[in-house]
Amino acid sequence: MHAIIGRIGQMVADERALRELLADGSGDGATERERLAALERELDQCWDLLRQRRALGNVGADPGEARVRPSSTVENYQS
Repeated sequence: MHAIIGRIGQMVADERALRELLADGSGDGATERERLAALERELDQCWDLLRQRRALGNVGADPGEARVRPSSTVENYQS
């Protein structure tokens, strides 16, 4: 789980940097927007994986059974 949390932290930092680039207009906006969209999808998948692992552990199941779900699945969750 620590690896997932570390990866999320790095991705959040990357997301912040991309948003700053877009805000100040430095760089190729289309490239940054594309990268930001991909990063947001990957972040959603990581958060979903982390929630799965925690839920499995809470019910006494093996957290290692959690699997990365397709972005098309996790992008459509309702909060």
